[in-house]
Amino acid sequence: MTIRRAMVLAAGLGQRLRPLTATRPKPLIEVSGRALIDYTLDHLAAAGVETAVVNVHWLGDQIVRHLAGRTRPRVVISRESEPLETGGGVVKALPELGDAPFFVVNSDALWLNGTVPALARLQRAWHGDAMDALLLLHRTVAAVGYDGTGDYFADPLGKLTRRKPGEVAPHVYAGVHVLHPRLLRGAPEGAFSLNPVWDRAQEAGRLYGIAHDGLWFHVGTPGELAEVQRHLDELRLIVPETTE
Repeated sequence: MTIRRAMVLAAGLGQRLRPLTATRPKPLIEVSGRALIDYTLDHLAAAGVETAVVNVHWLGDQIVRHLAGRTRPRVVISRESEPLETGGGVVKALPELGDAPFFVVNSDALWLNGTVPALARLQRAWHGDAMDALLLLHRTVAAVGYDGTGDYFADPLGKLTRRKPGEVAPHVYAGVHVLHPRLLRGAPEGAFSLNPVWDRAQEAGRLYGIAHDGLWFHVGTPGELAEVQRHLDELRLIVPETTE
């Protein structure tokens, strides 16, 4: 199965990254000289995605102008007059996303592929008869710039269980997943997080994940951004080239 559509979440306020995001939206913060959202869209284009819906709110006009010349993938802007969070943003964009499974990617997700590109691995691992959501995960201890306690436990088949308070989980959500729109049936109007949606899939035994086999970077605060940049500089890694 080839996934042709994607949702790129770019409407957040980026409060933890202030003061850098006081005058620039987080998706336009640069790492190695390129905006975060460009890395995301380049990955999607390389995976065969034809249409990416990008939601905008905080300083959204800057993002619109930045993406004006992009043709691969085709960008559709979804404007939010008020922040709708991750779930509300996806629901608003559903008319553009269609009835088939689609990618949902945080615009600040920053990763380098392993032997097989992460989005290709997600497509190969997707089984719609058993799954409603398939999350890309990364090993908690190996995530650059991340010092949290992880998000999920996975059984041998990849079925996920969310970490409970006080626990440390081996996997952190990497900001990328495949979502079937049926999981959003009956979703509330307005702002809400995707986390309860994933929890519902977990309760039904239909939430799965695969571990990323490349590098993954957490860009949440100015300090984390600096750490990620140092790591890239030290390793002299070649970041994905633009597909434009």
